[in-house]
Amino acid sequence: MSTAIEREILWTGIGGQGVQLAAKVLALAATREGREVMSLGTYGGTMRGGNTDATVVVADGPIQSAPMVSRAWAAIVVHPRFFEPVAPKLRAGGIVVVDEDLLEGTLPACAGARLPLAATRIAREAEAPKAAALVLLGAFAQATGLVGLDALEAGLEESLPSYRRQTLESNRRALQAGAAAVPGVSHPAWRKEAA
Repeated sequence: MSTAIEREILWTGIGGQGVQLAAKVLALAATREGREVMSLGTYGGTMRGGNTDATVVVADGPIQSAPMVSRAWAAIVVHPRFFEPVAPKLRAGGIVVVDEDLLEGTLPACAGARLPLAATRIAREAEAPKAAALVLLGAFAQATGLVGLDALEAGLEESLPSYRRQTLESNRRALQAGAAAVPGVSHPAWRKEAA
């Protein structure tokens, strides 16, 4: 009996940056590709300006982890302000994707390779200035192969409520620009790990 590979992705940022939307897009994309998915979003004391975190667990078989994980394979850091409690949860062999445009100094030490990306600038250049979280998601998907760009775009379309449909094309450009900013799969999600 083979054991499922689970990939836990922690998101952290500031409320209003699109962390919850991007996490939902990832969860829906993975579901579209036949993966098992669990997700959980949390907010600090305020919706905008306070901390916002999300956890998405994606697996190629039945999920054993609850969506509140103590160890994670990856992190997507939309804003580093609230990254400190996330850093110790990261396992070696994973990846941390971070918007380097918002870094002031350095990130706290953590396991995993770092993929800094000028996501805020890339979002502006893609004429999607409020979509840096989606730029990071596109880059993460490209670097890991966790999900494909087509599934992300479909997940995006499914995620947007009717009152935000006018942002669909700009958000799609943000996903595409993030994927284009990464040369290829550098941290494969579905590689079998040694026990």
